[in-house]
Amino acid sequence: MTEGMEYRVASDGRRLDVLLSEATGLSRSRVASLMEDGLCVSGGKACTKAGTKLPAGQEIVLTVPAPKEAVPKAEDIPLEILYEDEDLAVVIKPRGMVVHPAAGHPDGTLVNALLARLDSLGGIGGELRPGIVHRLDKETSGLMLVAKNDETQEELSRMLKDREIEKHYRALVEGRFKEPEGEINAAIDRSKKDRKKMAVDPEGRPALTRWKVLAEGQACTLLDVHILTGRTHQIRVHMRSIQHPVCGDELYGFEKGVKVPCLMLHAYSLRFKHPRTKEEMAFQAPLPEDFLKGLKSNGIEINSEFRIHNSEL
Repeated sequence: MTEGMEYRVASDGRRLDVLLSEATGLSRSRVASLMEDGLCVSGGKACTKAGTKLPAGQEIVLTVPAPKEAVPKAEDIPLEILYEDEDLAVVIKPRGMVVHPAAGHPDGTLVNALLARLDSLGGIGGELRPGIVHRLDKETSGLMLVAKNDETQEELSRMLKDREIEKHYRALVEGRFKEPEGEINAAIDRSKKDRKKMAVDPEGRPALTRWKVLAEGQACTLLDVHILTGRTHQIRVHMRSIQHPVCGDELYGFEKGVKVPCLMLHAYSLRFKHPRTKEEMAFQAPLPEDFLKGLKSNGIEINSEFRIHNSEL
């Protein structure tokens, strides 16, 4: 059901909240609330009581307004900032944090945290997503670039499009590989079977992912993943398409996969030229504790210098 619509329904003699709930897919309480707001009309009169019954065949019009998008407010949320200057910032997004406010996540997002921590961020790139140049899924941790003025926002967006920002991830995926490295060049689009998912689709937008084996675990492999495009769920979709889904992926993973404490995907490194000074910039985000636990429980250990030790080799 899409909000911001008008529904026309013929009465069948039942209570309006019951009839309209079935016709629209909304809950009865939501329908009752809309009726109280005068958004249910029949015969030129508002029907404001949920239990109202009308003669069979009489037309009822229910208007469901589009949800209002709230302007995000600054919130004092802990956030690790690796670098900041007058143009941009590099931050580490923790796992479980949504990047910007959306339906179901009006606050507690990265944007709310950024507004409290960075000066002059409001309105950059739009009210709802100030400073946001690229996104990470809620359960993906790691590095993100944030623009602090419109010129930087525009230039960083161009650099991403032109593949001038190098992004590498660490991903623990199901199974082992015959080759030490490879490439997945497959377009991605919204799944035609499940609108919550993305899928490999020849009619979709081009997507290119390169991977390299770093270490092998008991029934899984730690990869360095370099994405050259930035499609929604790109790594997760591409790895599933070659039957090596990211471990802990509830949306694209195997039903009975490797046991891990979280989605084993982390935005590990960023490399780019500063959009104003043209200075070479490079950053790394250490693997979080839950990621390290997932590796260790599957036979892969990493020391404090991030050198790989594998008990299986």
